[in-house]
Amino acid sequence: MSSRWVRLQAVAVSGSSAEGLMLAVLPLLAVSVTTDPREISLLNIAGQAPWLLLSLFAGVLIDRVRRTSVLAWAYAVQVGAALVLAAAASAHLLSLPVLVAVAFVVTSAQVLGDGASGALVPELVEPDRLAHANARLTVIDRGVVQFVVPPLTGFLLAVGAGVPAWLAAACALAALLLARRIPSESRTVATTTHPLRDLSAGLRHLVKTPLLRSITINVALGSFAASAGNSMFVLYATQVLHVGLVGYGLLLACLAVGWVASSFVVQKVVDRLGYSWSMRFAQSFGVVAQLLIAVVPPWPPLVAGVLVSLTATVLIWNVCSQSSRQRFTPAPLLGRVLTGHRALAWGLTPLGALTGGLVAAHWSLRGVWVMAAAIQAVSAVLVWFTLSPAAFRRTELAAAQA
Repeated sequence: MSSRWVRLQAVAVSGSSAEGLMLAVLPLLAVSVTTDPREISLLNIAGQAPWLLLSLFAGVLIDRVRRTSVLAWAYAVQVGAALVLAAAASAHLLSLPVLVAVAFVVTSAQVLGDGASGALVPELVEPDRLAHANARLTVIDRGVVQFVVPPLTGFLLAVGAGVPAWLAAACALAALLLARRIPSESRTVATTTHPLRDLSAGLRHLVKTPLLRSITINVALGSFAASAGNSMFVLYATQVLHVGLVGYGLLLACLAVGWVASSFVVQKVVDRLGYSWSMRFAQSFGVVAQLLIAVVPPWPPLVAGVLVSLTATVLIWNVCSQSSRQRFTPAPLLGRVLTGHRALAWGLTPLGALTGGLVAAHWSLRGVWVMAAAIQAVSAVLVWFTLSPAAFRRTELAAAQA
C-alpha cells in the first residue's frame, strides 16, 4: 500500500471530521434562530451554491497547481470558517446571515478539497482498485466520521454553542498540516494557456462522452431530489418524528451506517454485477426508499432502517459514478472533469433546497419526499436506457483507442 495513499486517508479523516461537525451544527444552530421552512432552506441554498458557482474554476486550479497544495488551501479556508462560527456562537452573536455566510464558505472549501482528493486517487492507486479506493474515501467522509460526529455534535452543543466549531477548526488545521506532507507531481496544464480554454476542454470531454454525460444528467436529477429532502430533514426529524437534537444526530448517524455496511461489499458487487447493473439497481432502490420516507408511520427506528438501506445503495452508485469519470478521463483533464461534473450535476441543488422549503411550507413535510420519489423515478428510467452494459463497453473501447 502506497504511503501517499495512507496519508491521503489520514487527511480525509481529519478533514471530514471538520466538515461533519460544521455541516451537523449549522442546521441545529439555524433552528435556534428560526423555524420558518423558507428561511431554513436559505441555509441549504447557500451551502449548495458553491458547487454551481465555483466548481468549474476550481477544476482549472486543480489541473494547473500541485493538487496537494490545493488540498491544503481548502482546509485553510475551512479553518477560517470554523473560527468565525465558533466566535459568533460563543459570543451569542448568531444570526441567519452569519450562518448562511459560513455555510457558503464551508462548501467552497469542499469544492476545492473534494476535487483535489478525487483527482489524486488515480495517481495513488492501481486502476483495478479505483472502486475500492473511492469506497474507502466515501466511507471515511460519509460513514465512519459521520457515525461519530452527528451524535457528538448534539452533546457538544449542550456544553456550549461554539464548542463544535472550535473542535472543527482544530480538525481542519490537522488536515491542512497532513495534506502538506503528501508529495505530488500533478501539475498537468501549462500555465500559458487561457483559463477559459482549459475550462472548456474539461467540459467538452464530459459532455461529448455519452456515458459520462448520462451519469451527470442522472446525478443532477438525484441531487435536486436529495437536496429538497435534506433541506427539510431537520424539520422532519423534530416535527414529524418528534426527536430532539440528540435524536436528530442519531438519525444522521444512520446514514453513515449504510455507507459503512455497503463499503465492505461494494467492490464485490461491482466485480460481480459490473458498473451498469450496479448503477441500475442502486438508482431503482432510491425511488423505493424516498417513497417509504414519505409514507411510513412516524416511528424513528423504522425511518432509521430506511435511511440505512438508502445510503447503502447510494454508496454503490457514487463509487461507480466517480470511478467511471476517473477511468474514462485523461489525467491532464481529470480535475476539470470531476469539478465540471459537480457543477453541472449539483448545480440544481440550491433550487432543490428552495423547492423543498416551498413544498413543505405550502403542502407538507412528507410531500417533499413524494416529490423526491417522483423525480428519482424519472432518473431511474433514464439510467436503465442510457447506462447499459453496451454503453460501458463502447466507452471502454473509445478510451483504449484514445
